[in-house]
Amino acid sequence: MALIEVRNLTKIFPHAASPFGGKTRGGEVRAVDDVSLDIHSGETLGLVGESGSGKSTLGRLILRLIEPTSGAIRYHGRDLLAASGGGLRRLRRDLQIIFQDPFASLDPRFRVQDIIAEPLIIHGDTCGDSRPWLSGRAKLDLRTRVAGLLRAVGLDESALHRYPHEFSGGQRQRIGIARALALRPKFIVCDEPVSALDVSVGAQIVNLLAQLQRDFGLTYLFISHSMPVVRYLSSRIAVMYRGKIVEVGDATQITERPQHSYTRSLLEATPQLA
Repeated sequence: MALIEVRNLTKIFPHAASPFGGKTRGGEVRAVDDVSLDIHSGETLGLVGESGSGKSTLGRLILRLIEPTSGAIRYHGRDLLAASGGGLRRLRRDLQIIFQDPFASLDPRFRVQDIIAEPLIIHGDTCGDSRPWLSGRAKLDLRTRVAGLLRAVGLDESALHRYPHEFSGGQRQRIGIARALALRPKFIVCDEPVSALDVSVGAQIVNLLAQLQRDFGLTYLFISHSMPVVRYLSSRIAVMYRGKIVEVGDATQITERPQHSYTRSLLEATPQLA
């Protein structure tokens, strides 16, 4: 059984309102159109396609950050769309996201220790105490766990009391990754996590994600518009075009023997890794 099963998933958005009143012509956008795919435990499924193809929307649908128009999503065989209340809250511990923009995804008013500790406090994962006024023991436990997460992503304890604006883009993304790891999730959507970084820093983040996958036994949906990055990190690749998955296969097969014309055009337009 796959860890994540997606069946006939569709998300329709109405067109934005016209500045002159009413809706723009066309009425709706099928951002995700009848998508079915499986993601297996321990693998990285790369999801590649041009901007606007529906990749990020699909990732958010799988996590239920937005609700689908129709279709089914299962996690470990459990119907994610039927979960609510406490059941959905418990499932969210296992399902996390790393956002694209490390500048926008961190609250500038919070210190790093508070950013990473927030999911632990919300989910009551601090010595059983989920209140904002923590006991001395809980505060010590929290600090120890946050410091350990910082070390796991290549930062030291000197970052604890600093604010996001004091860090570079790559360091901010490491903080975002530490936050995503806080609850020991099983599955992480990596939503273009290196597209806002320069090439050398992005390569460091990709290598970090690969190492963390080995260390923590993670499963990734890795979203990118860059075929070389997806090929480097992924065991399988799904190609998305205009809301549809047009091709899925082993990374080698997709990059060396593509079947769909859109996949071939992506490969022709994108520089390959040396």
